[in-house]
Amino acid sequence: MKISFVYCSIAGKIGGGIVLLLCLLLTVSCAEKKETDTRMLEVIAVHDSVMPKMGQLGQLISQLKPLADSTASGQPYQDAIGNLEQANKAMMDWMQGFGDRFDYAEIQEGKTLSAQKSEWLDEELGKVREMAKSMNESIAQAEALLKKNDSQE
Repeated sequence: MKISFVYCSIAGKIGGGIVLLLCLLLTVSCAEKKETDTRMLEVIAVHDSVMPKMGQLGQLISQLKPLADSTASGQPYQDAIGNLEQANKAMMDWMQGFGDRFDYAEIQEGKTLSAQKSEWLDEELGKVREMAKSMNESIAQAEALLKKNDSQE
């Protein structure tokens, strides 16, 4: 009787330790996944904040083209068109590169990333921020030129 009590006591402590260890591992694993999810969500959020502006790029280019010519007075408009086209290309290139690096499950379902893909995600966060900055700046420049042109007429 005494032996079974000692056995149950030891088994209970070992079992409790194993349960505690499993809980700790699960917590660490979830924390790592949550970090990955947070970075991925941030990348997607930056992209989603500028994606609706893609149509605006085309509209601004259409408005600037009649004002752009080969004279010195037309050069700022040509520059603005070039910046808008570059921003459009940056978005297309970023989306292609991002899609080549990550699959649907990693992007949309929070699938755990390999160490290499985790590094790539950090790179992509920088790239998408730069792309968004370029897009927003080119739009602001074009709108300012058009506003200036309207006030001169």
